[in-house]
Amino acid sequence: MRIVSERPAAQALWYVGEGRAEIRPETDASPAPGEVQVRALYGAISRGTERLVFFGRVPESEYQRMRAPFMGGTFPFPAKYGYSTVGRVENGPRELVGRTVFALYPHQDLFALPAEAVTPVPDRVPPRRAVLAANMETALNALWDARPGPADRIAIVGTGVLGALVARLSARIPGTQVTLVDIEPGRGEIARALGVDFALPDAGPEGCDLVFHASASGAGLNTALRLAGLEATVVELSWYGTGEVPVALGGVFHSRRLRLVSSQVGHVAASHRARWDFSRRRAAALALLDDPALDCLIAPAIAFHDLPARLPEILGPTSGALCQLIQYSP
Repeated sequence: MRIVSERPAAQALWYVGEGRAEIRPETDASPAPGEVQVRALYGAISRGTERLVFFGRVPESEYQRMRAPFMGGTFPFPAKYGYSTVGRVENGPRELVGRTVFALYPHQDLFALPAEAVTPVPDRVPPRRAVLAANMETALNALWDARPGPADRIAIVGTGVLGALVARLSARIPGTQVTLVDIEPGRGEIARALGVDFALPDAGPEGCDLVFHASASGAGLNTALRLAGLEATVVELSWYGTGEVPVALGGVFHSRRLRLVSSQVGHVAASHRARWDFSRRRAAALALLDDPALDCLIAPAIAFHDLPARLPEILGPTSGALCQLIQYSP
């Protein structure tokens, strides 16, 4: 007689060594009281952060601060990491069963977590596009930190997903002149789809009121400083892990009285912290994804079980993917 376990089977992606990942079985995905059980539909790879995790470049000093919600294991390896999953609630409170939700959860096909840790996806936002929620939340927080205004001249250096989302949000402010700056001429197509200008670094607009840097390179940061106008602000969105970045502070940085500030999603921006919590910010980010133009950022889906073999390509320096979509089995 075959004995069938009452515990639902689940599988998850684990980073197990430098440049290596594998899919492992999870012991239990059953919801406890107050939890929901979610069947994953889509996920996304965060190329910047997960590249550092995949290659073991998370600084030891940041092991605790860089833990993602519901992460398994420890840095550097083995680690069950990731923070962008869209799924359907199969079990839990009646008002959530059957709903499509977003969760900051690692790459796993079936999982349980507290009901308050999922955010319903608005009906007008397709589940595939909802995987951008974590990046949109970071972009929203960045604009709160930067406080752009109408008619500002704004440059964004680096056309990854985050830079592109910052550009799209900035362009919605009346009268702004927004330019994406990148070393890859092909990124001009992304800029056009998002309704903003595009320039190579040498042709970037100088004298900007505000510059966001999101290229994760020293050259990009120096370009951002060069494009900033007198007493302007440069907002640093890149995270470099264990890397060291040379910054040209001997040029215009002092003479133009520039401000270089960091923006990081782990805290609600100070300008909104007294009134906003993480849940409200995440719901707002999902609502902002009601924008079909953002579909240009999403690469064709790859199957969840193909991830271990495909990750070196996805996270490699020559990958052209912006948001790499993961599709789970129905």
